[in-house]
Amino acid sequence: MATSPHRTPHAARRSARAAAVLLTGAVAAVLAGCADDGDDADPAAANGDPPGGAALAEPIAVDNCGFEITVDEPPQRVVTIKSTSTEMMLALGLGDRLVGTAFADGPLPDEYFGQLDDVPVISDNVPGQEALLDVEPDFVYGGWESNFAVDTAGERSSLADFGITTYVSPAACQDPAYQPDPMTFDELFAEIREVASFFGVSDRADELVAEQQVLLEQVAEPGAGLTALWYSSGEDAPFVGGDIGAPAMIMRELGVENIFADLDATWSNVSWEQVIDRDPDVIVLVDAAWNTADNKIEILESNPATAALPAVAERRYLRLPFPASEAGIRNAQAVVDLAGQLTELGL
Repeated sequence: MATSPHRTPHAARRSARAAAVLLTGAVAAVLAGCADDGDDADPAAANGDPPGGAALAEPIAVDNCGFEITVDEPPQRVVTIKSTSTEMMLALGLGDRLVGTAFADGPLPDEYFGQLDDVPVISDNVPGQEALLDVEPDFVYGGWESNFAVDTAGERSSLADFGITTYVSPAACQDPAYQPDPMTFDELFAEIREVASFFGVSDRADELVAEQQVLLEQVAEPGAGLTALWYSSGEDAPFVGGDIGAPAMIMRELGVENIFADLDATWSNVSWEQVIDRDPDVIVLVDAAWNTADNKIEILESNPATAALPAVAERRYLRLPFPASEAGIRNAQAVVDLAGQLTELGL
């Protein structure tokens, strides 16, 4: 793929971010090592530090989607917006910091069952600023940059005036200068480590990344030689996975060729004529409560033009839940699950 003009500065920022996160992790490791030289008492508790995490050795400054934030101490009252951010917190063992969640894209994975029972749902969609302020957060972690706007949770600068730090998943940055191009698992792992560094739990990030890498190592490109359509939503104009986001990242791990790899976007609307012309071998169906995989199958099979596609006629479908289709901790397991479905198709 041709090199985009913004990749060089992005790579520099990414390297700087990764270096900062590694440095923070190293400092945390040294502190932990020193603490281990003593008795078995929890040094964080003895020093009044937040339970389950270390105090920060120094403030962490981050350029997050073009907005400068500084974390002086581990946040204690966190609101998450979108499933990806909520599940990231739970995966890092930080569920006790949540004072509210919003905009869940689907049910939690079974492994987190019951962990949010005592956490209020502020809104089924993006919360308004008043509802957000009611729970008095000191940190808001959004899965989309659009979560922070005048007509949603509030602009980031406005929330900063209230003493609230905001963080957007770097995979969701909209400015081309900050947008991952393309999204990779290394980028995802950098986010895991960056979030963990804010809370002084870099050791947990290392464990989580290692678990994700083990999952990915199970898959050896079972879709090599096959083409795929990533069908996210849409009826009249299908909304499909392009070449730079989580869908493309997952397809690359599977070894399948994205039929819309020429789209320099995470997702994009295309025409059914384009889909028919490119004739995918398999179709990845995103299963969302508001647009189920079964509904997409009905759309494909009720249209005579798309029904004639071999992938539709032979029902060569792969399914995954919507929260696994956005950059987050479910992506590695999604690769494993889709690989299994590919194998079952016998292609």
